Amino acid sequence: MGTTSKNPWVYIWADGIYSGLRGEEGKLCALVIIGVNAHGEKHFLAIEDGIRESTQSWREVLLMLKSRGMNAPKLAIGDGAMGFWSALEEIFPQTRQQRCWMHKSM
Repeated sequence: MGTTSKNPWVYIWADGIYSGLRGEEGKLCALVIIGVNAHGEKHFLAIEDGIRESTQSWREVLLMLKSRGMNAPKLAIGDGAMGFWSALEEIFPQTRQQRCWMHKSM
């Protein structure tokens, strides 16, 4: 995973990736955040287990990144999952939000 305190992150992508296992009651997914620094370099910042894409799960991921020294990125890109946007507004309220064009067009 990329370090968060030495690189100012310009923008981040966030998405939840589901396992696809049938019969799961809790809907576990991997919450993934990829950051891009001012040099245009991409780094995995987080790959964490989450319950669905809940606000609480995303909050925990963002708080962990903030505790490791992550700055508020200029822009966050994600799908329409409301949990991420709610957590982002709470933890990094100054970060602008943009819906992923691929998800938006699908």
